[in-house]
Amino acid sequence: MKNRRIVVALGGNAILSKDPSAQAQQAAIRETVNYLMEFVKNGDQLVITHGNGPQVGNLLLQMSAAASVKNPEMPLDTAVAMTEGSIGYWLQNAFNEALEKEGIYKPVVSLVTQVEVHESDPSFTKPTKPIGPFYDEAQAKRLQEEHPEFTFVEDAGRGYRRVVASPKPVEVVEASIVSNLLAAGVIPIAAGGGGVPVVSKEFGFEGREAVIDKDFASATLANQIDADLLIVLTAVPNVFVGYNTPEQKSLTKVSVEELKQHVENAEFAAGSMLPKVEACINFVEERTTNRAVITSLENIGDFLQNESGTIITQ
Repeated sequence: MKNRRIVVALGGNAILSKDPSAQAQQAAIRETVNYLMEFVKNGDQLVITHGNGPQVGNLLLQMSAAASVKNPEMPLDTAVAMTEGSIGYWLQNAFNEALEKEGIYKPVVSLVTQVEVHESDPSFTKPTKPIGPFYDEAQAKRLQEEHPEFTFVEDAGRGYRRVVASPKPVEVVEASIVSNLLAAGVIPIAAGGGGVPVVSKEFGFEGREAVIDKDFASATLANQIDADLLIVLTAVPNVFVGYNTPEQKSLTKVSVEELKQHVENAEFAAGSMLPKVEACINFVEERTTNRAVITSLENIGDFLQNESGTIITQ
């Protein structure tokens, strides 16, 4: 099937490995874009969204280390916009390079995207969103002493990370612009890092210090632009239940109701797979006839050929 409108949400592993340098991240993005080109060659309309958890956390650490009266730190919403811009810039250039190699003319643009949230969202008083690098327990304790305003939690058995407020998206402010770009044959890169969290004011919008989950923001954008398909890319080709146990089983084609039951049974880790699953449920419930997919970058070709991965339907 061609000419589908598809929102592809990139996980952090598609951008950042162990080396946080700009050169290493750009190299990872070029490899990622080579996989995403399969959608372009298939004739699909593509919207790219991406995370920024490691990048925004690292940026905050850099600003904190160099902060002074004359050179103060920027607030979190501005740091989100900064990393949305830098990652979008890398993705845009990687796509331009890949398209030129294939002899395809298709303009690409990255948007600094605002996402409206509710001022009263409970996450502002109970932070849950991991950002920045992993720390061992001693490192996290030392940082907590240095920054008593920070909150650290253990994240998916891999160490400790700082967590910040993560309000649920209400709507993507620039969604109509994304639709117009698609209609003009452009590949938009939007809602990067979940978008810049803003609240509605009498005249325009005002930023709030938070990081919106990019999977929820991606589902919201996909709904607003009438996407045919939401694809959430992660490190594994399928969603698993009984993960890392002798009863581990991969999910292939699964209904929303079955997936909700697995959520109730606490099958998915809160800091990793759970938001991806919940975002896909939201999209499919809203669109009813459309589908969502959770799979890996490496599985894109097989998904296009054989519809492999975890495919979620109503």
